[in-house]
Amino acid sequence: MTAPKRDHYDVVVIGAGPAGLAATATAAGAGLSTLLLDENAGPGGQVWRAIDSTPVTTRALLGADYWSGAETVQAARTSGAEIIHRATVWSLDRNLEIGVSIGGGSAFIGADHVIIATGAQERPFPIPGWTLPGVMTAGAAQTMLKSSGLVPDGRTVIAGQGPLLWLLAAQILRLGGRIDRVLDTTARSNYLAALPHAFAFMTSPYFAKGLALMREVRAKVPVISGVTELAAAGNGKLASVSYVAGGQRETVPADLLLLHQGVVPNVNLAMAAGVDHRWDELQLCWSPVLDADGNTSVAGIAIAGDGAGIGGAQAAVYRGHIAARAATAKLAPTTAVKLEPMAGLRQKLACAERGRAFLDVLFQPAKQFRIPADDTIVCRCEEVTAQEILDSVKIGATGPNQLKAYRRTGMGPCQGRLCGLTVTELMAEARGKTRDEIGYYRLRAPVKPIMLSELASLPQTDAATQAVVRG
Repeated sequence: MTAPKRDHYDVVVIGAGPAGLAATATAAGAGLSTLLLDENAGPGGQVWRAIDSTPVTTRALLGADYWSGAETVQAARTSGAEIIHRATVWSLDRNLEIGVSIGGGSAFIGADHVIIATGAQERPFPIPGWTLPGVMTAGAAQTMLKSSGLVPDGRTVIAGQGPLLWLLAAQILRLGGRIDRVLDTTARSNYLAALPHAFAFMTSPYFAKGLALMREVRAKVPVISGVTELAAAGNGKLASVSYVAGGQRETVPADLLLLHQGVVPNVNLAMAAGVDHRWDELQLCWSPVLDADGNTSVAGIAIAGDGAGIGGAQAAVYRGHIAARAATAKLAPTTAVKLEPMAGLRQKLACAERGRAFLDVLFQPAKQFRIPADDTIVCRCEEVTAQEILDSVKIGATGPNQLKAYRRTGMGPCQGRLCGLTVTELMAEARGKTRDEIGYYRLRAPVKPIMLSELASLPQTDAATQAVVRG
């Protein structure tokens, strides 16, 4: 595997999705020594995954929005930046020291400026039976579709809400895959709540694209709207999906259930670096506190793309350009004046974000799909149920970090990615506190699993010592 050519760079970008690629192209194009680190085999992130290696080469099957990423990928590659894939960033501190694992070996890299572009992750969807074999996230299914051209051929149910759900359904159908039913969990009350934002949405690109996708899917698959309850069942593997819609309960046989109820910022690395976050009441998640240029509360660290708040791929591209231009203005002010003016970038970003408020309100997940009850598993790594968390609250657990001592939640390989939001909301409801008052897991390096031998073989610098102690 390729190792970094230097031990210090002007700019290090973490994540090769839309924002990271755009930031890399801008920073390197301005003459700054730039390193792009990404843990995937190729560029694109989730949105443009496998864009230069997908076997699905007929462009209409994945859609124009997917293939629009080719230009941004090419711009990053020809910018002069150093790009390393299969690189897992497991540490970032206030001194801008980055711990990265490449090819089974770890090293620390320094930077004058760091742009975190780790994007979004799917929101947890904790329903009864969601840990059964045969139950997957829509994002996982889309990864297999883009990377390998694989689509389901057994009895398949897609359940949840949000733009990705409809996009994935359309892509599966175009590739000849099977979908037996779409279960739409969008709350009926959300339509009324979203009305004040309808005009901006109808005059945005989202409107025509979204309507076309929904029509395409509805023409081929039964769609059940207003689903208020959802559960998966089976003995050792998925066998059926039950749901309630219009007050009527129905159970359908299924070999595959794909779940999705939106995406949220991937905050683990930024939180571990000490970046301030707040609870976003609209998107119902933790978001970093940023200025207009994407700069965080930690000097020298910026966040771009959906990791800064969900805005979509095109908005992520402009956020990446803005963050990198701001970094250039700080590190090489004479060069920055030659770049596209910041005012123009902000205007493009505003256009790309037009209509997002409507989507955020319309697709805000209902409480029963975010805050489970009884024996539904919340922490998949440690198999901790909702009732066990509530029992811990009753005997003294006051927040997610205290809960670790009672139930080990958030201490498994995912480091809270699949349970963190649920734990915060569940404890807030139980204690009658706000989400901000309850807080989130205290995240520390390493934020991704690495071999202990990698830590042991690091040169004994202050950064290495701190990483070992924190881990």
